[in-house]
Amino acid sequence: MTTQQREMDREIFDLLGIGIGPFNLGLAALSEPIDGFNCLFLDAKTSFDWHPGMLLKSSRLQTPFMSDLVTMADPTSRYSYLNFAKKTGRLYPFYIRENFFLPRHEYNLYCQWVSQQLSNLKFGFKVTQVDYNAGESIYRVTGFDRRSGKTHTYQCRKLVLGTGTEPYLPKDCPIQDARVMHTASYMQQKTYLQSQSAITVIGSGQSAAEVFYDLLQDIDTYGYQLNWMTRSARFYPLEYTKLTLEMTSPDYVDYFHELAPEKRCALIASQKSLYKGINAELINDIYDLLYQKRLIADFQCQLMTNVALTCIQTDPDALKLHFQHQEQDTPLSQTTNAVVLGTGYHYRLPEFIKDIKQQIEFDDAGQLSVQRDYSIDIRGDIFVQNVGLHTHGISSPDLGMGCYRNGIILKAVLGYAPYHIEEHIAFQTFDPAKLAKHQPCGANAINTLNLKPKHFPKTSPHNNSTDASPHLYPTQTPTSSMSAGAGTNMSVLMAPNKEAQ
Repeated sequence: MTTQQREMDREIFDLLGIGIGPFNLGLAALSEPIDGFNCLFLDAKTSFDWHPGMLLKSSRLQTPFMSDLVTMADPTSRYSYLNFAKKTGRLYPFYIRENFFLPRHEYNLYCQWVSQQLSNLKFGFKVTQVDYNAGESIYRVTGFDRRSGKTHTYQCRKLVLGTGTEPYLPKDCPIQDARVMHTASYMQQKTYLQSQSAITVIGSGQSAAEVFYDLLQDIDTYGYQLNWMTRSARFYPLEYTKLTLEMTSPDYVDYFHELAPEKRCALIASQKSLYKGINAELINDIYDLLYQKRLIADFQCQLMTNVALTCIQTDPDALKLHFQHQEQDTPLSQTTNAVVLGTGYHYRLPEFIKDIKQQIEFDDAGQLSVQRDYSIDIRGDIFVQNVGLHTHGISSPDLGMGCYRNGIILKAVLGYAPYHIEEHIAFQTFDPAKLAKHQPCGANAINTLNLKPKHFPKTSPHNNSTDASPHLYPTQTPTSSMSAGAGTNMSVLMAPNKEAQ
């Protein structure tokens, strides 16, 4: 073993992230300028690529461009979307376009641009095991380096799991049949789909709607029958009014987290249109395209709501789909040649944490007990990204709340907040017990904000400060963890995004 290799083996990272989706990529970008903060982020993929199976030409984010990797924590960061646009010659076209919602493909290009500049990322490393050395309070993360072909172990004090969600498939779904696929692989399967005589899209979320719209555009060219079936009572639009958007504020996260688990569960079930719906513009575009296609030529297209898929029967020549109509309580069936399942995603704990699973806390329902600071273990050392719909509400998968969550995680890890976390931004008061404490929101209230400039002591190509305070906001009191008390109100507000990792 070389001297350099021995030194690497002895290195102990302050923070190690597993999985590099948008949330952990944002955390890496916000961590990079912090002096003396040694962190590393690992991913089995060889490079960053965000949901490549759904990078349709017509698809766009459901949150404004400010929901990038860093802006809502640090608007001056060199890793902002606006800096990306400037550096790549896109800023003036973006300005002229006058549309805050980025094409999903452009967002992916932006994330790739950031990933290529960061030195704290390691792609092509598949984590296989995590264990804990109680004597030294150190986690050992072991995995396989796909480039070198060797096994290596990293050591760290804190962990952030950003392994993301995986496609959800209905029970007993014959996914081994090539004719049955999830929207996650749509772009890779599109050519095959368009060679079939009948295609059925199942589900009524954003992904299902985007796939249906994409296939509808070429229906008269290829001549296939196109069906869209969902158990939902209607094709629900994503609710996007401004006072509703305040439910993705930290004010609401505080309120939601303090509710009883059974109440939170009931609320999430009733709030699906706030994070699972289709953007209204796309619903209207689908209707308009159906109208236009009908003027030009005959085509076969069926849309039906209130039908729950119960079984997929795989015959050699076709697939037979069996449904149950929810309102009439009657069965029906449909023959098709290919099925695209827009059935969403779900979180599953990665297999590599099996050796430390006894340290992780679960609630009575067997779900992760995600604390207010996004930690999940008995010591507050392991944090999660894009997990906690049942504990933190609809802000969990929201791209616009990624910076807020990363600010909270950094504060818990460092003992101070390297990025200012705003307090109370919602006009609404969700908890009646806090009604009397509601802060003023007029011009005089602005003068009470801490507007001191930030300074990073780290010397880097984008920061030459050498005498800065070690605290970004020196007036803040260092703390070992985020307070989860009733008075906690920390805030960054963006629109609810249903863009999951």
